[in-house]
Amino acid sequence: MRFQSRAVPGSEAFNANRADMLALVDRLRALESRAAALSERRRERMEARGQITPRERLSRLLDPGMPFVQLHSLAGYLADTDDEARSIPGASVIIGIGFVSGVRSMIVVDDSGIKAGAMSAMTVPAFLSAQELALRHKLPFIHLVESAGANLMEYRVELWAHGGRLFRNLARLSAAGLPNLAILHGPSTAGGAYMPGLADYVVGVRGNGMAALGGAALVRAATGEAASDSDLGGAEMHATVSGLVDYLAEDDAHAIEIARDLFARLDWNRNLPPRPVRDFDEPALDPDELAGVVPVDYRTPVDMREIVARVVDGSAFEDFRPGHGAATVCLQAALTGIPVGIIGNNGPLDPDGAAKAAQFIQLCGQSDMPLIFLNNTTGFMVGTEYERAGMIKHGAKMIQAVTGVDVPRITLYVGASFGAGNYGMSGHAFEPDFLFAWPNATTGVMGGEQAAGTMELVARASADRRKEAVDEAALAEQRRRIIAHFDRQSDAFYTSGRCLDHGVIDPRDTRRVLGFCLETCLEGRARRVRPSGYAVHRF
Repeated sequence: MRFQSRAVPGSEAFNANRADMLALVDRLRALESRAAALSERRRERMEARGQITPRERLSRLLDPGMPFVQLHSLAGYLADTDDEARSIPGASVIIGIGFVSGVRSMIVVDDSGIKAGAMSAMTVPAFLSAQELALRHKLPFIHLVESAGANLMEYRVELWAHGGRLFRNLARLSAAGLPNLAILHGPSTAGGAYMPGLADYVVGVRGNGMAALGGAALVRAATGEAASDSDLGGAEMHATVSGLVDYLAEDDAHAIEIARDLFARLDWNRNLPPRPVRDFDEPALDPDELAGVVPVDYRTPVDMREIVARVVDGSAFEDFRPGHGAATVCLQAALTGIPVGIIGNNGPLDPDGAAKAAQFIQLCGQSDMPLIFLNNTTGFMVGTEYERAGMIKHGAKMIQAVTGVDVPRITLYVGASFGAGNYGMSGHAFEPDFLFAWPNATTGVMGGEQAAGTMELVARASADRRKEAVDEAALAEQRRRIIAHFDRQSDAFYTSGRCLDHGVIDPRDTRRVLGFCLETCLEGRARRVRPSGYAVHRF
């Protein structure tokens, strides 16, 4: 059934919402541009070495005109410093899913224009996330390597400890039968040398590519030996002596050409059953209106159907049990011709809504129907009425259903996502196949005002037990600090900076991103691979 919208484009409320949302989108783009601008400063130096920039490498690698979805573009934001003006998002890597010679692939590009590609605090989590997505969705893995490795000036032991998983995952990718290719564009030392070392295919760039467990400075400090980087690990040496480099390229562009030709020759899609061609209609309601339909303040109610109608085919859907647990919206629709189940929040999750959602999730599992979760909830309801109605029991059912269902799950934070409501709505801890946020989204254990109100009641009760007067000024200051502390950490840009999602997106891109992710999930499930139980060894 086609949805009849109550939103009024051009109205005062719509225009106010749109202005607020687009301001957040502008902030998103400004933050994303910081890394590109900083990296661009090294263009002249890179060109003097005969190199092209990291973003140009990516552009040449990708198939022209085909979609590319960037992931973790805000990784590292406010993770290395509390100074917002100095924080550079991106974690010195460019990550995304795109097409190389017709092959849907996971791509990681070291941004060597920033501190020579040295790892920041969130580089490892972002890189691990890319690897896990590649494993889950059977994506070949391509790494354009040029990194100084760990930044020893900002060394943290946990970076080293977790960094080992990068190598483990490269071995897992190969053992899973997923091609793993590295292009050695520049220096890759210490642990970074194992990036090409653990790749199935290695392309090295003559004169610039270099991989060694210890660079010249480290070797001199550790052993006293004076050796050049080229003698220790130059691409030419590895192509003729050690055997680490399989294909020797004359420059960056040639290396990328070799990689594209190699992927074409793998004929990777031959084991992918053809997907049925489905006709579908674009939404009858304009997706551009998503910028004005949703208020940026989660405390202002919004009907999730208004969002869904601007995302799904024909703006049409069937409403599952709309009169029961009405604050929880369960819809059946199609997106780019793919049948989907959608769960959204028009308020907190109550016992009826949680039970309804649990049944709907199981029905989607029975029909092998992907699920999309649109988060805008302050959590599960509390209070005597709801406890007596079995809120814990029914909330647990929903969490169990989300945990157990074996269909693709894509989660989108479009407003609030607090407390255990986040868990029931397939939040970060439940490892959805993809998780994105709108720039107005806010997530955490609870809102700042809620936390401050709770602690104020505790303080007043404590003073009452001691029969002391309440220091109202101190209580007001406590309230201010708690609200600021909670709200800062629940901001979408802050949480994305800690890789608690796969990225923040413009609401107007929702249909495009969801459609791409659905296709990625279904392609991965349909693909036949040849796992060997062990990685391809280099000889």
